[in-house]
Amino acid sequence: MLEVQGLEVAHGDVRALDGVSLTVGAGEIVALLGPNGAGKSTLLLTIAGLLRPRAGRVTWDGEDLRRVSPHLVVERGLAMVPEGRRLFGSMTVEENLALGAFAPRARAARERSLERVYALFPALRERRRQVVRSLSGGQQQMVAVGRAMMTNPRLLMLDEPSLGIAPRLVDAILDSLVDINRGGVAVFLVEQNVRAALALAHRAYVLEQGRIAAHGPAADLLEDPHVRQAYLGPFGR
Repeated sequence: MLEVQGLEVAHGDVRALDGVSLTVGAGEIVALLGPNGAGKSTLLLTIAGLLRPRAGRVTWDGEDLRRVSPHLVVERGLAMVPEGRRLFGSMTVEENLALGAFAPRARAARERSLERVYALFPALRERRRQVVRSLSGGQQQMVAVGRAMMTNPRLLMLDEPSLGIAPRLVDAILDSLVDINRGGVAVFLVEQNVRAALALAHRAYVLEQGRIAAHGPAADLLEDPHVRQAYLGPFGR
């Protein structure tokens, strides 16, 4: 499905990604780990078409996405949940969700997708007429994931979905990704909770200083000495 080859991206004179290569296959959950400033968000934004690379390729089902506009990237089946959610706070839950079904491919499946979102997050059905700014952080993240699912994606990309959420709702958000994946959607996950991400994922990559520092089965990386020391702290040893 998704293949990134030798990707180089810069912010001005600062190189953010340096020769990054990775893949996400059909039916996979793939995690991307790394410290703040490693280039994780830059990678997702580049795949989504919001940043243009200096070199390298992003291909989707064999098609080069480098010259594809972001709204057409979504139409091809790639959806992104950005860090910080970026919802419309004065609009209702259902109005925010409806915005995800803007493309022809998504409009055709709008009602089915809406029911799918409400099945994933029953709390949103109960609050569908409520304005988003009145929701908790965890509920707002459910709306952000739901809005991305309204695009009827084949690949869902998420940037730090547990950030700023009460611990009791983190499990609900992360568990929903397993359900989404079981429904046939591949997942590419950037997540600060390394242990939880590796527990969910089939495979994972570690991005450090703009380069892939390690990759492999998630279970193997969970036992990797460098990953345990750098990202799991003293209790990960």
